[in-house]
Amino acid sequence: MAEIQWAQDASDRDAETVDQQALDEVVRFTSDLIRIDTSNTGDGTCRERPAAEYVAERLAEVGIEPVLLERTPGRTNVVARIRGSDPSADALLVHGHLDVVPAEPADWQVHPFSGEVRDGVVWGRGAIDMKNMDAMMLATVRQWARSGVRPRRDVVLAFTADEEASAEDGSGFLADHHADLFEGCTEGISESGAFTFHAGGGMRIYPIAAGERGTAWLKLTARGRAGHGSKVNRDNAVSRLADAVSRIGAHEWPVRLTPTVRAALRELAALYDLDVDPERPDFDVDALMAKLGPAAKLVEPTVRNSANPTMLTAGYKVNVIPGSATAYVDGRVVPGGEAEFRTTMDALTGPDVSWDYHHGEVALQAPVDSSSFAAMQAAIERFDPDGHVVPYCMSGGTDAKQFSRLGIVGYGFSPLRLPEGFDYQALFHGVDERVPVEGLHFGVRVLDHFLRGVPGSR
Repeated sequence: MAEIQWAQDASDRDAETVDQQALDEVVRFTSDLIRIDTSNTGDGTCRERPAAEYVAERLAEVGIEPVLLERTPGRTNVVARIRGSDPSADALLVHGHLDVVPAEPADWQVHPFSGEVRDGVVWGRGAIDMKNMDAMMLATVRQWARSGVRPRRDVVLAFTADEEASAEDGSGFLADHHADLFEGCTEGISESGAFTFHAGGGMRIYPIAAGERGTAWLKLTARGRAGHGSKVNRDNAVSRLADAVSRIGAHEWPVRLTPTVRAALRELAALYDLDVDPERPDFDVDALMAKLGPAAKLVEPTVRNSANPTMLTAGYKVNVIPGSATAYVDGRVVPGGEAEFRTTMDALTGPDVSWDYHHGEVALQAPVDSSSFAAMQAAIERFDPDGHVVPYCMSGGTDAKQFSRLGIVGYGFSPLRLPEGFDYQALFHGVDERVPVEGLHFGVRVLDHFLRGVPGSR
């Protein structure tokens, strides 16, 4: 892969010289990418190639040579490397996915693939998850190229396919078959972190993700004796499955606090002037949640494993008892909680229902005392001095899981400053997804400042 090199070291430039062109471009790129419908239904019909070609063209326009890679025709990924000024520093991966979840236009105020800019807001599917970050990445490196800026570390850009399904055509494919493109990368940043969380009383929190729960999507199968619906049947597969699903849905999982979640609880408690010690044997996390107000949402999903039944399939006629029935469960596992999860599922499903992984991925943790985390915090606080940065663990997962196969430690850092009342988390996969223009401008400024100066670990 060819790489562009620039002469001017980023450290020689002022940290707030994001130009108007970059600010205009991040809005235009977000809007343009939204207009390219890359809906991923999970059935393999998604085609990210038009969006990948758009990204590749924007990079090539400023002399950055992209590589386009596919496992399946049309499921296209883009990778490019920008050489840093310090050859002794390790490389940093910056990645964003190009696919989006589907959207039903009839449910939206604005067509989800219009990319319309209205009243200072960009509307459409992907505005938050995560074509906004793709646009920020492009706007940032294009300004570097125009201005002769060079980051300290090598920066590897990856725009991936298939994140909204299995990632087999995206980051999984890249990690397994093109590891050489990520040589030297020890850390990565991507979605779901560094957004404004309004915690009440004017308090602005910026949670940076330093962990992810593992993915455990399960298929449950119950088998029984097929027969006529009017006859007594003690071996009814539907009844067996329904019992198991009910037990799973009602199960109360025990508290399991990881280092990232403990750090989040300490930081949040301090913001509320609460004296707590998550290390104490008698620590009551639920009691603390009740005192954290809105901020409890940041940690509540990640203090336990979870399993939510999501799909049921059985039968073909109302008066026929089928011989089998199937259900799907979305399970999420805290780091270190895998054995407990499997044992619990064995007990909840019982002897008459079998289960297996429909899709599984590892849980992740990243250090919150690293120099990179400190640099992320400094970048946020530079542009919002009254903001409070806290670590947190994501309840879901990202492409960081696949890139972890290469030894890359992942953080959620796609900065956005959002106005009060703007529910960032509710817009993920939600109706009327949108992002404020000023939020995108803030994101470019923060991302530019962080990427140019972030120290390497070597």
